[in-house]
Amino acid sequence: MEKNHHHLKKGDFMVGLDIGTTKISVMIGRKDEYNKLEILAMGRSASNGVSRGIVANIDKTVFSIKEAVNQIKQKSGIEIDEVFVGIAGQHIKSLQHRGEIVRENIDIEIGQEDIDKLKSNMFKLITIPGEEVIHVIPQEYTVDGEDGIQDPKGMAGVKLEANFHVITAQVGAVRNIMRCVEKAGLIPRELILEPFASALATLDDDELREGVALVDIGGGTTDVAIFLDNIIRHTAVVPFGGNVITKDIKTGLSILEKQAELLKIKFGSAMYTEEQENVMVSIPGLRGREPKEIAVKNLTEIIGARYKEIIDLVHHEIKVSGYENKLMTGIVLTGGGSKIRNLNQLVAFVTGQETRIGYPNEHLGSSSKDEVVSPMYSTGVGLVLKGFEYFDNTIVVKENLDNESPANGAIDSTGILDRIKEWFTEDEIN
Repeated sequence: MEKNHHHLKKGDFMVGLDIGTTKISVMIGRKDEYNKLEILAMGRSASNGVSRGIVANIDKTVFSIKEAVNQIKQKSGIEIDEVFVGIAGQHIKSLQHRGEIVRENIDIEIGQEDIDKLKSNMFKLITIPGEEVIHVIPQEYTVDGEDGIQDPKGMAGVKLEANFHVITAQVGAVRNIMRCVEKAGLIPRELILEPFASALATLDDDELREGVALVDIGGGTTDVAIFLDNIIRHTAVVPFGGNVITKDIKTGLSILEKQAELLKIKFGSAMYTEEQENVMVSIPGLRGREPKEIAVKNLTEIIGARYKEIIDLVHHEIKVSGYENKLMTGIVLTGGGSKIRNLNQLVAFVTGQETRIGYPNEHLGSSSKDEVVSPMYSTGVGLVLKGFEYFDNTIVVKENLDNESPANGAIDSTGILDRIKEWFTEDEIN
C-alpha cells in the first residue's frame, strides 16, 4: 500500500516546511475522500542554525532541511519540490492601517479590482527601512461612510475605505529563509506567518467567530494571534519559549542541558500539586561523581516561575490588543512548549480566561499518524492546509478571470515572491 504514494499527480499533495528554533519539520499531505487532511509522511531534524525564530547559520539550516526532506523521501518515495514555508521570529510586527480609494465611475459596481487596488496600496506602505510588508488582511470595509461592511463587491459607491491588519518582517530575515529553502533544492511557493498556520490547524469555527487568542509556544519564541468574527485582529511575538525554561532548570539545579530537557519533559509541571510533595528524582553523576537528588517541587517552582513570566507578557499583548473582553472562547495553547503538565490551569489562573490545549486535529482525517497530533506539529500541519487553501484560491481566481487580463489571473496572497526576486541580484540567484 505504502508504495503507491508516488503515483500521485502534482497538485494532489502539499508540503509544509516549518523552520523552527528547536526543530525543522517537513510534512507532506493530501486530502482524503471526505476532504480531510491525511499526512502521508513527516520528516524532522534538529535545528542548529536558527535562534529565536531567525536563521543565524545558513549552512546548518540547509543541512537540517535536507535531512528532514530525505526522511520524507525514504518514508513515502515522493520527490518534493515546492513547499509552503512558515515565517516567525522576533522581527515580525503588526500594525493597523486604514486605506481608501476614490472611484472614477460610480455606474460600475465595486468589484474585485477595486479591492485588489486598495490592498496593493498597503504593500507600498512606507515602513522602517529594512522592513517589508508580508501580509495584508482586510478587516472591514466602508463604502461612502457606511461602515462595518464585510464584502463590498456589487455595491455602488464613490469612496471605498478599509481597515487593514498589516504584518511586516525584516527583509534580511525573509531573504535568509528563502536562501536556505532554495539552497536545500526546494522552491518556496509561499511564505506564511506561522501563527496563521497553527490557527488553521487547531481552532474550530466557533472559536474563530466568537473570539479566541491562540498562543503558540515554540522553542525560541511565543506567537500570539487574536481572532474575532473569522478575522485576525492582532498578532504579536514574545521573544521567549520552551528553551529558556530548559536553561533555567540547567542553571537552577546545576545539571547538564540534556538532563534539564529530560527532567522538564518527564517530571515537569507548571503548577505545584499535592502529589509532588516529597518526590525526589535521582540524576546520574558525571564520571565518578555522586548522583544528584532533585526535589520535583523545586523543579516545578523553576518551571512555573518562567512560564508565569511568559504568560504575563502574553496577557499584556492581549490587553494591548483591546480584545481582552471579547474573547468568548478564551485562550488556546499550542506548540511544543504547551505540552507541560498543568499549564492550562496556570494560564487560566493568570489571565482569567478559559484555556485549552490545541491539537492539530481540526481538519485531520483518521488515517494520519498519531505522532502528527502533537501540539508541536500544529504549524507544520497548518502549513500543509494553507497550501491547499492557496491552491483552491488560485484555481477559483483563474476560473473567474479566464477572459480578463493575465495580470489578475495569478494570485499571490502576499505578493512577496515577486518582490523577493527583485531583492536578489543576478549573481546571488546563480
